[in-house]
Amino acid sequence: MTNRKKILVTGGGGYIGSVATDLFLQAGYEVVVIDNLATGYREPLEYLQEKYGEKRLRWFELDLTKDLRVVFEMEKGIEAVVHYAAHCLVDESVKDPGKYFRNNISGSLNLIETMTDFGIRKLVFSSTCAVYGEAEYVPVDEEHPTRPKNPYGESKRMVERIIEWYGKLGKLDYVILRYFNVCGATEDGTVGDSKEPSTLLVQNAVRGALGIEPFYITSPEVDTPDKTPIRDYINVVDLNEAHLSALEYLAKGGRSEIINLGTGSGNSVLEVVKMVQEVTGKTFSLARTTPREGEYATMVAKIDKARKVLGWSPKRTIRDSVNSLVKWYQVHPQGWRK
Repeated sequence: MTNRKKILVTGGGGYIGSVATDLFLQAGYEVVVIDNLATGYREPLEYLQEKYGEKRLRWFELDLTKDLRVVFEMEKGIEAVVHYAAHCLVDESVKDPGKYFRNNISGSLNLIETMTDFGIRKLVFSSTCAVYGEAEYVPVDEEHPTRPKNPYGESKRMVERIIEWYGKLGKLDYVILRYFNVCGATEDGTVGDSKEPSTLLVQNAVRGALGIEPFYITSPEVDTPDKTPIRDYINVVDLNEAHLSALEYLAKGGRSEIINLGTGSGNSVLEVVKMVQEVTGKTFSLARTTPREGEYATMVAKIDKARKVLGWSPKRTIRDSVNSLVKWYQVHPQGWRK
């Protein structure tokens, strides 16, 4: 008999979820993945299954809005759920709000109902700083008002509320993690981002530097020193180490919390681009294209609570993220294959 803890990861074939699955397996967990592969990929799951073995990683190609009971019936002993799966493109959510409300809210509710039916109480949920909307002050702490400016942020805030109600009613113990801007790949460059097209600045700048595709600045002019938005860029491995800490915190009986994940400092778009050019030694043109809608000037996290509650703090710099992405894209210029 093994005393290895078994967890369920939703969206384990996606960017953040695949890096997470690798990290959880490294940490000794047994992992069961659900992913409908709409925006996730089979290839990282096959790679990780080969690396760690089928006894450690199994996965189901399944949509969260469908009947999930089969997973919980086949996989006895799941102790906690880490819920990454969601549609997450701000622009798309403005054009097709129904897709976001259907998938993100209905899928999450179905997952929570099925979990609780099977007596699983512990949930770590991927949320977003988009729930805050325009920052009224920076750095943004967890008490900041939540006024989402787009359907994506609203769908995540609605799921948070559902989770909070299940918590109040004694059915769930949870940690809701509100991400700021995620970047990077695993340090060895073996698991990374495959979004096509990517909306993530650091990834796009590295792709521009490596000549994979032209780089365009998509941000509007805003009221910052260099007129480009300032954001808090957190490394994807740091981010997922916080999820590991959240799992351990809940396993020890920690109470339910909402926690920001960022670095506590910000960089402007132009600062990030200059850093990528410096690390890669490549210069590339900074052509502007149609600016994305709904961009605000500055969004930086206050991360004191993550330090205090989870004992977590970020270890990796943007430079580290750029280096890991260079390794990733040199081997996978177009990401994983569909």
